Amino acid sequence: MSFAGAGAEARGLYAWLWSLYGTRTLTGQQENPGLPRGELAYIERVSGRLPALLGLDYIDPADWTGVRKRALAWHRRGGVVTLCWHWGSPAIGTGYENSKRDFDVAAALRAGTPERRLMIDQMDAVAQELAWLRDRGVPVLWRPFHEFSGDWFWWGKHGPQGFRGLWSTMYDRFCRTHRLDNLIWVLGWAGQNVDARYYPGRGMVDIAGADIYAADHGNLAPMFAAVKAIVGDTVPICLHENGPIPDPALLAHDADWLWFMTWHTRWLAGADQNTAAQVRDAYRSERYLTLDEIAGRGRNRTGTGDRG
Repeated sequence: MSFAGAGAEARGLYAWLWSLYGTRTLTGQQENPGLPRGELAYIERVSGRLPALLGLDYIDPADWTGVRKRALAWHRRGGVVTLCWHWGSPAIGTGYENSKRDFDVAAALRAGTPERRLMIDQMDAVAQELAWLRDRGVPVLWRPFHEFSGDWFWWGKHGPQGFRGLWSTMYDRFCRTHRLDNLIWVLGWAGQNVDARYYPGRGMVDIAGADIYAADHGNLAPMFAAVKAIVGDTVPICLHENGPIPDPALLAHDADWLWFMTWHTRWLAGADQNTAAQVRDAYRSERYLTLDEIAGRGRNRTGTGDRG
């Protein structure tokens, strides 16, 4: 793993993920913070199964206690937890719309500025939430600054250099200051712009991926190839967000996604995204692993396949 001090839980999960890569794909679902059980209930109703991977978001500090509880409960059921952060512009406020407002990243990357203090204080607050999970043995697929190579979020508005500065600042702060040894660092490009200049390097990345909200259920092989051209075989590659679930019959060596993670609300159940039959068939396919198939399989034990 990238962090030499990674704990046994993170190393065990990472080794298990490597053992799956190229042969099986984890089903994943991002929860709707406003109705956290909604997507899970729908998937279970139409397929009889649940996703292996649950996505949660630190978008709303008022819900952080809820995020803690839901992440811990999912881990205890045998599922895998991934967390992202729709981080509102540090100088403006929280929420999705504020994550699209700008912030002076250049100033935040300079020592002693008010912008840096704001940024670090907010990083530290989220670090405390991740530490709460660490202290309860929960490994986390940590996916910060998602879609950084697009220009819609503030962390993507300042080009490759600005992004790499943000990533390295958070990586150092979380790993070395807060000793968050439960994190597996997931780097997620925007699929429209998989640009090597944004890559922080293997020393700060454990899993790479890209996302795009496609118009069909294809395998997104060109996007997989674009990521692989940058990271090669050094880290597994995931589809870190999606609308239509890729047809599992189309996944092969040219699109060996480690997981998919369908976004919530209409992106899961909209008629133009996934029909109930398509969700059912995906969740019952041989390629895709569901919660019942991974629970109790010792995924938190440190394995022999750790490629880190």
